[in-house]
Amino acid sequence: MIAETKHAWAEEAWHQALKKTQQNSLRIGAGFPHASRGGQYVLEQPFWWTAGFWPGQLWLLYNDSRDESLRALAEQCEEQLDQVLNEYVRLDHDLGFMWTLTSVASYKLLGNEVSRIRALKAANYLAARFNLKGSYIRAWNPWYEGEDNRGYAIIDCAMNMPLLFWAAEVTGDPRYRHIAEAHMDTVVKHFIRPDGSVYHIVRFDPESGEFIEGIGGQGYAPESAWSRGTAWAIYGLALAYHHTGKTEYLHTAQKVAHFFLARLPEDHVPHWDFRAAGEARNFRDSSAGACAASGLLLLADKLGELEAPVYREPAVRILESLYRNYGTWDNEAEEGLILHGTSNYPAGTNIDVPLIYGDFFYVEGLARLTGKGPYYWE
Repeated sequence: MIAETKHAWAEEAWHQALKKTQQNSLRIGAGFPHASRGGQYVLEQPFWWTAGFWPGQLWLLYNDSRDESLRALAEQCEEQLDQVLNEYVRLDHDLGFMWTLTSVASYKLLGNEVSRIRALKAANYLAARFNLKGSYIRAWNPWYEGEDNRGYAIIDCAMNMPLLFWAAEVTGDPRYRHIAEAHMDTVVKHFIRPDGSVYHIVRFDPESGEFIEGIGGQGYAPESAWSRGTAWAIYGLALAYHHTGKTEYLHTAQKVAHFFLARLPEDHVPHWDFRAAGEARNFRDSSAGACAASGLLLLADKLGELEAPVYREPAVRILESLYRNYGTWDNEAEEGLILHGTSNYPAGTNIDVPLIYGDFFYVEGLARLTGKGPYYWE
């Protein structure tokens, strides 16, 4: 593992993030923010896929600061998610995002047995979404009557596999790992194009498992290159390599990383889609940059001294640009930590605003850079 590199600006950025999060917590409390509108985070219902990121951010900052108010709020968020877990019907592939950053975090930091049980329940529900014929974790449930998305898998789900790897480790039962590896093998085979770009959605025949098509989803077009999906792939594949040691995951993560890095603009923060055309190309996605940076730092730690800088140095440039050019430290009227995120451009929702997952991955990237682990995906 490459030794952590200290940067004075990164320590400063960390303390600014802590200060702003502490201030935000006075209003947000144990709520579930997603996107900032007019300077304030809109709070979503606990079943929304982003529910884990605010408590995950609280846990990251608590682990270094030992601010008990942050811990208390993170625990209250986790408790509220019990209703979602027990009601079952709102659960989908994002169980990993939700319970890795709440219950797994709590268990890793505090050894909380109740949290361990919660996370194992979530892992079982996630494993139950595995389609044996197609070797993929099914994505969403039907959003409206008559919709059939049984054959949909999405690149975001690569980030949910750490919940299954964790479950295999703590129970000693390899079935969870087998499912996670099978899904990641499908990611390598069907989601990653030869040039390293990534499909958001892949549709399979849910009965035969046959590949049918790649779908644009939240990207500009079916064959475009949604930058956050690219970041999910970098980080998800790096984590899969961390958990399994399979070199195919490492080499594929590197291929996707090279595609991502070769297309960054001068300030190192990506456009929301690398192949968007016209005015659509003007928008950035700071959340994609933050997620990719954290994944690139993990990737660097898995490589030797010659290769590691290829990934570590651009990750540092991304994070420093987010701090200096996108940070809101001097803007008390804005709760988001970093500006210019793009949630879903095709749907016209939450464009050019702070996003809670951007904030989380930004804080996690700073934690990786300054050696403030642990990191709950691992």
